[in-house]
Amino acid sequence: MAEHDPNAPALFDLGALTTASSTSFMDLEDPRYAYMFGFLQADGHLAAGAGQKGRLSVEINVRDIEILREFQQLTPYYSSITERTRSTNFAETHHSATWSLCALEARTTLHRLGLPYGRKSKRIAPPRVPFARPDYLRGVIDADGSVGFTAEGFPFVSLTTASTAVAVYLCHYTNRTLGIHKLPGRNKRDGIYNVTYIREGAVALARHLYAPDAPGLQRKKTAAADVSAWQRSTDMPPARQFSKRSWTAMEDRILLSTASDEDAALTLGRTVKSCTVRRWRLRNR
Repeated sequence: MAEHDPNAPALFDLGALTTASSTSFMDLEDPRYAYMFGFLQADGHLAAGAGQKGRLSVEINVRDIEILREFQQLTPYYSSITERTRSTNFAETHHSATWSLCALEARTTLHRLGLPYGRKSKRIAPPRVPFARPDYLRGVIDADGSVGFTAEGFPFVSLTTASTAVAVYLCHYTNRTLGIHKLPGRNKRDGIYNVTYIREGAVALARHLYAPDAPGLQRKKTAAADVSAWQRSTDMPPARQFSKRSWTAMEDRILLSTASDEDAALTLGRTVKSCTVRRWRLRNR
């Protein structure tokens, strides 16, 4: 896993940034670009035009326009930021900002790394090249997730995605890195994954992903700081400890789709022996 370079300029420290070069553009071992790529996968749109024409665009609420300016600063190609106000199904007046990038070389680089053209929500997947993993996941969550507190006052970190690959990877990563055992499950109504970490799980994930100097949306970094400070009150029952877990249909599918029992154990948060026995039973029943 790529580590943070303590000498690398923070994403929001424009004074420390030098002009990006085309040779370093989208080096995903750089935390800034890993974050940016995760955000673009979740909230960007890559459209192809006639011939070699095309455009990458990202439209977000104008309150977060600063992140688009940072993307523009990190991109060594001409790009533009525009604003518009319109009516939507969710608000009578919606003020948004859009970052647009047309350079073929930039679009080719992004597409090669895993940003598909056209409808992409189900097709995106973690990069197949070395990348700064916490920063990539923070970018995805900043774009398509939430950080905060429930109505009951419990902290949570969640991700909503249509991508099986991204949902499974998040669960795999938190299991392997933080020891949080979670499996992705689709919403039966619309087929969307809603992966939610709550209470101690949310605290651990917020602390891991949202370092104070890490690239990210400031409002979510502020929310993550509040989540990180949460402690279970003395009048609450202790966190449940599970000594035995029954196998679910989702776990069976993940087990049978993995190449080895070792990989399955890491993904599912189970022992290799448990996966070996379960695989044998599924194949011989």
